[in-house]
Amino acid sequence: MIHVLCGWTRHHGLRHSHPVINAAPDGIKEVIPPLSDADIEALKAGDRVRITGVLYTARDAAHGRLFPLIERGERLPIDVKGQIIYYTGPSPARPGDVVGSIGPTTGGRMDKYTPALLKIGLKATIGKGARSQPVKDALRQYKGVYFGAIGGAGAVLSRFVKKLEVVAYEDLGTEAIRRLEVESFPVIVINDCRGGDLYEDGMKAYAREGSSPAQ
Repeated sequence: MIHVLCGWTRHHGLRHSHPVINAAPDGIKEVIPPLSDADIEALKAGDRVRITGVLYTARDAAHGRLFPLIERGERLPIDVKGQIIYYTGPSPARPGDVVGSIGPTTGGRMDKYTPALLKIGLKATIGKGARSQPVKDALRQYKGVYFGAIGGAGAVLSRFVKKLEVVAYEDLGTEAIRRLEVESFPVIVINDCRGGDLYEDGMKAYAREGSSPAQ
């Protein structure tokens, strides 16, 4: 399938200028990082998505270390270009498991750091809850998306993680930066690169229904 082939070309340094995200027969879009501008433009608020490939985890403490490096123009411990950061701090794995519960953290807690990361090439983040207007503006300016994952379903989400390794800030424990390899990890597009906002659109639709005259 084309999205698999183009994902391969990305990993081998070949350029592409067309969107490589396709919808599966069930209507869910398949995403393979790293992502290009064309990939981001192929996503819209409300799209259901399955991610297969690499995700990086980072929460408040890790962002607090990354941000000063960005401000000073120094190299980060991970290359964020085209990548997806998942706001989570996984619990320890039980014997035989890859990871413990791995549910999303509130995205708004990372709002002050996100525009700077998008500016240097980060393409998507995964969390729960709404984002601030500066983050939404940055998603439009730098072509990025914000995905929502299901809160309270960390044990279920752990089933989609096939491999995990700590790649930076091991001293932070559960908040260390981890590299995950995931398969068909389920998310939904909350904010797209055109200003689409699933939460706001939903509230507007609900308000319209509530104001409609009774039949």
